[in-house]
Amino acid sequence: MTDSQRFLLVLCLVGVSTLLSQAATHSSHPFPGQQQQMAPPPDPCYDDSGTARRCIPDMRGVPPHHRPAPPVVRSCHVCDAADARRAHPASYLTDLNSAHNLTCWQSDNLAGAHNVSLTLSLGKKFEITYVSLQFCSPKPDSMAIYKSMDYGKSWLPYQYYSSQCRRVFAKPNKAAITKQNEQEALCTDVHLQGESHAASGGGGSGGGGGLIAFSTLDGRPSGKDFDGSPVLQDWVTVTDIRVVFTRPQLGLEDPVASVSGGAAPTYFYAVGDFQVGGRCKCNGHASRCMRDRDAKLVCDCKHNTEGPECDRCKPFHFDRPWQRATGRDANECLPCNCNLHARRCRFNMELYKLSGRKSGGVCMNCRHNTAGRHCHYCKEGFYRDMARPITHRRACKACDCHPVGAAGKTCNQTTGQCPCKDGVTGITCNRCAKGYQQSRSPVAPCIKIPVISPTAVVSSSSTEAEESADCESYCKPVKGNLKINMKKYCKKDYAVQVNVLDMQTVGDWAKFTVNVVSVYKSRGEPLKRGDNLLWIHMKDLACKCPRLQMSKRFLVLGTTENTGSNAGAGSTPGTGLLADKNSLVIQWRDVWTRRLRKFQRKEKKGKCSKA
Repeated sequence: MTDSQRFLLVLCLVGVSTLLSQAATHSSHPFPGQQQQMAPPPDPCYDDSGTARRCIPDMRGVPPHHRPAPPVVRSCHVCDAADARRAHPASYLTDLNSAHNLTCWQSDNLAGAHNVSLTLSLGKKFEITYVSLQFCSPKPDSMAIYKSMDYGKSWLPYQYYSSQCRRVFAKPNKAAITKQNEQEALCTDVHLQGESHAASGGGGSGGGGGLIAFSTLDGRPSGKDFDGSPVLQDWVTVTDIRVVFTRPQLGLEDPVASVSGGAAPTYFYAVGDFQVGGRCKCNGHASRCMRDRDAKLVCDCKHNTEGPECDRCKPFHFDRPWQRATGRDANECLPCNCNLHARRCRFNMELYKLSGRKSGGVCMNCRHNTAGRHCHYCKEGFYRDMARPITHRRACKACDCHPVGAAGKTCNQTTGQCPCKDGVTGITCNRCAKGYQQSRSPVAPCIKIPVISPTAVVSSSSTEAEESADCESYCKPVKGNLKINMKKYCKKDYAVQVNVLDMQTVGDWAKFTVNVVSVYKSRGEPLKRGDNLLWIHMKDLACKCPRLQMSKRFLVLGTTENTGSNAGAGSTPGTGLLADKNSLVIQWRDVWTRRLRKFQRKEKKGKCSKA
C-alpha cells in the first residue's frame, strides 16, 4: 500500500443511532446502568443511606462536534494525513448519519492496492460494547477491526470479516466461541449474507452499502457473568479502534456516480457513519467522566478511589485491596485505622488473609508515642493514660521508672507499673517493700529483714527462752522505757550515734554494718568514728527489741557483754559492738547532742559513781 492510499483519521465518538441501539438490544448487556431511573439520587455512587454502590457512566460516547452538513451536491475533500495542505478536519465525519442528508467519506481509487485504515482515538480507556460502520459504497469483501489498550502503541485483532477467511486472515470461517477462545478475534463472512445478520455482524442495504456491526460480547460464554470474568473485562477495554479495509467487492461500481454525473473510481470504500458504543472505563467507581486540568478525559472517581479509570485506592485507604465494583459489592477502598496517630499506611496481604480478609492496612510512622499496626498501643517506655481515649494526642504517658529500683524502662501498658527489683515496690519502683530495708547496693537496693519465730529461737537458745514464747513479755523490761537519763548513761559501757548501712546473718546473730558518727562514751577499748559492726541476737531482732531500720541514724547505749536472755548463748561471732533487749536503741534526734555532752562532763566529774 502506498502512502497516498493510506488514510489515518483521528475521529470523535458519535452518539448512538436508533438503528444501532436496536442492534445492541440483541446482545447481552454487561453494564446495567441507571438510565431507567426517573429520579436518580444526588450521587449515583451512593444510596439514600450513604452506602456505597456500583455506579457506571451512561452508555454514550464523547459528544460529537456537530457542524453544518455539506450541501447535497457532491463536494469532495481529499484526505491525506501525509500532506497537511490536503488534509481536512475530522469534523467532516462527525455529523450523525441521516438518510435525508447523506454525507460520506470516500477513499481514493483503489487500483493496485486495497488497504485503507480508519483510526478512532478515544483519549482514555473505554469499555466497548459494539463497533459499527454504515457504508455508502458496497461493503468490503475483507476487513478487520483492531483495538489498542495502550493509546496506539500496540494493536490486537478484534474481529475479521472475509469471504475467504482462511486465505486472507489464516482463520477458519465461523469458528464456535467457547470459554477457551472468547478473547480471540474470529473470522466470519456473515457481513455478506444479507440484512438479517446486521445486528450480529451482517450487512444490509440501508444507506447505500449496508451496515456492519460488531458486538464485543455477543455469544461470549462468560457474558452473563461479566463481573466475574476478568478475561471479558480485559476484552472490552479499548483506548483506540482501527478498522482496516483489505479487499473491496470487485466489479461493483460507485453508487454515487450517477447522482453527481461525474466519473467515479471503479473501486473504493465509502463510509457514512462510524460509531463505537461503550462507556468510560471507571471500574464501577464513577458515574461520569470529565475533563481534568490538562483537558484529559478522566473518571470522576468515588468510593475513595483515584486514577484515570478509578483503578487504585486513594492514599491512606489501603485497609483492603483495590477491587472493581460489582452489583453485589461496591468494593470501596477503606481507610486504614491508625487512631489519628499516622498519616501514611500500606497494605499487607498476609495480615489481610489472617484477619479473614477484613483488614490488611499497616500504619506507618506512628506518632504521639504510639506503636503497632494500628498505632493502638504505647511504644516502649510509655503506658496508656486510661483517662483519655487512644485517639488522644496524649494517650500515652512516660513510664518514668526509677533508674536503680526498676529492672527496666518498660512498664505495664495498662497500669504503668514498672518492673521492680526484688524487695522494691511502688509504681515507679522507688521504695522498699514491706519486710525489706534499703541497702547501698545498686544491684539489690532493698534487702529482706529476716523474720524468725520467737518460739523457735527460744526453744533452741536457752531454758528461759523456752519458757517464754511471747515477745511482749520477753521485751517487757524495756518496753515503754526509752528515755535518756544520767542513770542509764552511767550503767552502759558505750554510748554512740550510728548510721545503719547494711545487715547480714551469721548463725543466730544479725551483723549490722554501721557508721559511727559520734562517740559519747566508751568503757574499755576506745571506739573510733567510722565503719564498725553491731551484733544483735536474732531472737532480740525478731521481737524488735532493739529495733533498727536501714539508712537511719540511731543512739545506741549498750554493754560489751550479753546480759539479756541470750547470755548463755555464747559470745558474738566477731568483734564490734553488742546490743540486746536491755540496750537503749532509739532513733536519733539532733537535740540530744547537747544532753549527751552534758552527761560526758558529769561522768568526768565522778557523778556516775553516785548515780
